[in-house]
Amino acid sequence: MIKFTLNGQEVTSFAKANERLLDALRNEFSLTGVKCGCKAGECGACSVILDGRLVNSCLVAMGHIEGSTLVTIEGYRETDRFAALAKAYAAVSAVQCGFCIPGMILASECILAKNPNPTEAEIREGISGNLCRCTGYNAIVEAIGIAAKEGQGLW
Repeated sequence: MIKFTLNGQEVTSFAKANERLLDALRNEFSLTGVKCGCKAGECGACSVILDGRLVNSCLVAMGHIEGSTLVTIEGYRETDRFAALAKAYAAVSAVQCGFCIPGMILASECILAKNPNPTEAEIREGISGNLCRCTGYNAIVEAIGIAAKEGQGLW
């Protein structure tokens, strides 16, 4: 049994210690916002926030998360900070197919939590671990900038 906090609730997983966090989240907890894109930690589609850091859940073994705090897009979308990001993403049409967006939103949160007024270069560096094949990144970078300006006091 592996105990950890998932989206604000204490949970117990019966996954094997060497099972990927990605698989346990999707199969055991039915959290499908984490996507299986590459299985190699290259695309960011499986991004989650683990103990305050953005990580690729396809690279994390379940045994590593004992006692940790984990946030997925399903938990994050219940926050005011998510609302500010969602509004900014919508304002500049930063979402197309949606496959990468859960990971991009969590990357956005981590960028703004670390620096509520990031430069464009800092935003681009912060999302560099998340691949998007639809938007070309400019709209996403713009959305994060808008959220930083309009969400003052949230981060």
